Amino acid sequence: MTDSLVIIPTFNEKENIEKILRTVFNLKKDFHVLVVEDNSPDGTADIVKRLMKEFPESLFIHERKGKLGLGTAYIAGFKWALERGYDFITEMDADFSHNPNDLERLYHANAVEGADVAIGSRYIKGVNVVNWPMGRVLMSYFASSYVRMVTRLQIMDTTAGFVCWTRKVLETIDLDKIKFVGYAFQIEMKYTAVKLGFKVVEVPIIFTDRTEGTSKMNKSIFREAILGVMQLRLRGMAGKIKPVKSL
Repeated sequence: MTDSLVIIPTFNEKENIEKILRTVFNLKKDFHVLVVEDNSPDGTADIVKRLMKEFPESLFIHERKGKLGLGTAYIAGFKWALERGYDFITEMDADFSHNPNDLERLYHANAVEGADVAIGSRYIKGVNVVNWPMGRVLMSYFASSYVRMVTRLQIMDTTAGFVCWTRKVLETIDLDKIKFVGYAFQIEMKYTAVKLGFKVVEVPIIFTDRTEGTSKMNKSIFREAILGVMQLRLRGMAGKIKPVKSL
């Protein structure tokens, strides 16, 4: 039994899912993978189920009835992981925008260096993004700057979706009270962890935009993130962010 689970949410990822899974399972460090599958019409679930016969003790699937949002997919994955005793739980995209080789670096930051949350950061050392149009780079970078300004977070990549959480963080955060479902979910989780006193570090990565499949990013997702930030700050100032159990 490994101490680490990687959660990969999927919707129409048939071009990427087998390759990403095989890459993870070829790493020196032993990771289990949970695919949170939102009823993809392209047959993604069928590919995962076929691979589960090859990796029966390492690969798992949680199927949902439809596309219910990134945040709810991760919350479902977090609860699944906690119920099964994993100590390090990592969020990762299916499309290779997050390099699976960096999983070990995020794990090391928590398990060896003592962080509670390790973020795969695009912006901790300049702007490390490949294949994004300049408009999207600027939108993402300045969105993170805006989040830092409003929330006072000392995190360069506030919207990052490549994050390794320790069990104690996810047990302490009241996951049922996480409100946002799009990329604002990523901000809310980090903000909550910081407000609860956990040590959050950034590990530099190179983010490479997908080469196969279709991006799920759109302007409404960023709009949710931008508008939700002020709500987060107000909740934090009002003392409404509390642990689900005593630290």
